[in-house]
Amino acid sequence: MQNPSRLAAEPAAGADAAWRAILDAASERYRGTDAHAMRFARAKLGNDRVFRHVLESGLVPAGAHVVDAGCGQGLFASLLRAADAVARVGGWPAAWAAAPFDVRVTGIDLLELDITRARAALGDAATFVHADMRRFNFPACDRIAFFDTLHYIAPAEQDAVLARARAALRPGGALILRVHDASAGARFRFGLWVDRVTMLLHGGGFGPLAGRPLSGWRATLEALGLQVESLPMNGRPPFANLLIVARSPAGREAGDGSAAAR
Repeated sequence: MQNPSRLAAEPAAGADAAWRAILDAASERYRGTDAHAMRFARAKLGNDRVFRHVLESGLVPAGAHVVDAGCGQGLFASLLRAADAVARVGGWPAAWAAAPFDVRVTGIDLLELDITRARAALGDAATFVHADMRRFNFPACDRIAFFDTLHYIAPAEQDAVLARARAALRPGGALILRVHDASAGARFRFGLWVDRVTMLLHGGGFGPLAGRPLSGWRATLEALGLQVESLPMNGRPPFANLLIVARSPAGREAGDGSAAAR
């Protein structure tokens, strides 16, 4: 009889190998841009578990149009393209949800240098727009991702952006948010401090940032008629982050702001 612990380890080893292949392919795209872009791609994708979780759990379905709001140098688009490529050669783990084949990504970012890097790395594999999410006209789409971006704008601006994003969702679509948890006390304040320093280093000044507790995010999203799920989703400690998936009920018109059933 085979050892049960070995049987459990073999699928995990296969999944780890698939993740390494995806990470390598997603990072390699930046080799021809500049040294910082490739180092950052590998470090961010490799150390922040939200990216692997998105693939494992199937948060982006095949054929989806994804808008990445605050895309930076296009890491999420590169990750999805790499996942597609690995899956096409039979490297997709059976334990993961279905692979994100044929996903189309539109990335927007306020920093022109990052948009330049994204275009250089991905070419026509994705569309990148130099724009401010506070004024961007979201196209009709299936997923809109806000990974560590909403806290850079004021609460009223967050509300306005989320309302316009929700109106752009097709029935069955979803907003995917990774946000700081303001109820986490010192860990929340530490995360904001790190992001303020990051903003300063990127030329964005040292202005105030705005977070909310989970209850605040949930109330805002449910008021937009979205069904909300959440779980802790930290990178390395001591950060206090949440992953929130807010879904538009299938068959409902985007823009219907009536409260969703819990």
